[in-house]
Amino acid sequence: MFGLFKKKSDDVELDSKEAPMVEPVAETPAKEDDDETAKAEAFVAPPGLMHGMDSGIPGFAYSPVDQDEEFRAHGGKPLAEGVEVASEDAVIEAMREVYDPEIPVNIYDLGLIYDLTISDNGNIKIDMSLTAPGCPVAGEMPGMVARAVEAVPGTGEVEVLLVWEPQWTPERMSEDAKLALGMG
Repeated sequence: MFGLFKKKSDDVELDSKEAPMVEPVAETPAKEDDDETAKAEAFVAPPGLMHGMDSGIPGFAYSPVDQDEEFRAHGGKPLAEGVEVASEDAVIEAMREVYDPEIPVNIYDLGLIYDLTISDNGNIKIDMSLTAPGCPVAGEMPGMVARAVEAVPGTGEVEVLLVWEPQWTPERMSEDAKLALGMG
């Protein structure tokens, strides 16, 4: 946020009890044409991000996550032949090590994991969601899950896909998560 505000004037004498006035300044990339740099450009959301929903992030009236864009993360490597494939319980325990950054409950107990498929060759496919599309770490969560799962012995290639249907609701939480959040 550096460079977003500047003093209104350095020449203005301030009363000792008066705070300096600041005004927002739109940041624009340096251009050779002085006419272009003199114009203050308003921020326009990138195409596809106007979903008509408030992001909950101050200064952003749109969701920063394009629900039509796939957020996919990959991890791991093919499992060597003869190596025992990881159990579903072991993969779930690894996912329980990943926490939503805004809620002190792991993503599995929050009910964010919609599907877990473990193939005979150890490859794992996970469909997950978020508590809200406006989550500021939406693009990072699939990678966090992929890294946690690929560390489990007996896992091959890991693919994590962020999905939006069905929409997450608090009813998807485990009883332990509801108790931890005072909802049980």
